[in-house]
Amino acid sequence: MTDSLSYAKQKRMLIILFLLVPIALLAMFALYPALYLVYLSFMSWDGFSPEKTWAGVGNYKEVFENKEIWAAFLHNLVYLGWGLFQNALGLFFALLLNSQLKGRNAYRVMLFMPYIMNGVAVAYMFNYVFNSEYGSFNTLLRSVGLDSLAISWFGSPHAVNHVLGFITLWKFMGLNMVIYLAALQSVPSEIIEAARMDGASRLQTSLRVVLPNITKVIELNLFLTIIGTLEIFDLPFILTGGGPLGASETFLTKTIDTAFKFNNFGMASAMSVTLIVAVIVVLSIQRFATRRWSD
Repeated sequence: MTDSLSYAKQKRMLIILFLLVPIALLAMFALYPALYLVYLSFMSWDGFSPEKTWAGVGNYKEVFENKEIWAAFLHNLVYLGWGLFQNALGLFFALLLNSQLKGRNAYRVMLFMPYIMNGVAVAYMFNYVFNSEYGSFNTLLRSVGLDSLAISWFGSPHAVNHVLGFITLWKFMGLNMVIYLAALQSVPSEIIEAARMDGASRLQTSLRVVLPNITKVIELNLFLTIIGTLEIFDLPFILTGGGPLGASETFLTKTIDTAFKFNNFGMASAMSVTLIVAVIVVLSIQRFATRRWSD
C-alpha cells in the first residue's frame, strides 16, 4: 500500500506514527489532568459526590481573601531565601573544588552524600539533632555556655521554618555544587589563562570570565531551587505536620489539607492553579534578571 506513496508522504507518515504514542501519553497523563484541575477549580466538590456544583470564581476569591493561606505562602518565602543561599554556597564550593585543592575528590563526595540520602531518613536524623531535650545541637550549645539559645527548634514559631530551610540546604546543596562543577569544567581553559596573563586576579577571573560563561547553568539551578522551595511538602509534613499552630505550614501542605482533610477539592484545585501561576511569575522574574545580568 505504501509503495504507491511518494517518499515525502512515507516520511511524513512515519514521523506521525512515531509521534502518536508520546503525544497520546502526554495528553493522557499531563494535559488532561492539568485541564481537569482548572475545571475543578471552578467547581464545588467534596471528592465523593458524583455531582459537582458550579462555583465560578468563588474558590479563587476565597484563596485570595484567606489570610491563613497567604501566611502559609509567606513560609515558602523563607525556604526560597534559604534556597538562594544554598545556590550561592553550592557555587562557592564548586569554584573552590574546581581548583587544585588537595583531597578535592573526597570533599566533593562528602558534600554530595546528603543528596543521595532518603528524605524521610534525613527528616528523622534531624529530628534527633534538633530535639529540645536530648538533641546534639542543644547539647553542643549548653556545653559552650549558650544555654539561653538551646530552645525547642521545632516548637518555636519564629525558628521552625528556618530550621527546616537549613535542613533543605544541607540536603540539596551538594546537587547544586555538582551541577556548577560540571559547568565550570566545561569553560575553556584558554580564556581563563588569557585573563590571568592580562593580570586579572582569581576573583576577577571568576566574576568576569567564568561566571558569565555558565549563566545558563546558574539559571537552571535557580529554576530547580525556586520550584522546589515553592512546592516543598515532605520535610514540614514529616517533621512538624505544619505545627506549632500552623507556623510551618506551606502552601502545598495547606492545599493537601484542604483537599483530603476538609474534602474541599474545588478550593484545593484553585490553590493549586494559583501556586502554578505564582511559580511561573517568580520564574519569569528570575529569567528576566539572569538574562539582563548575562547581557
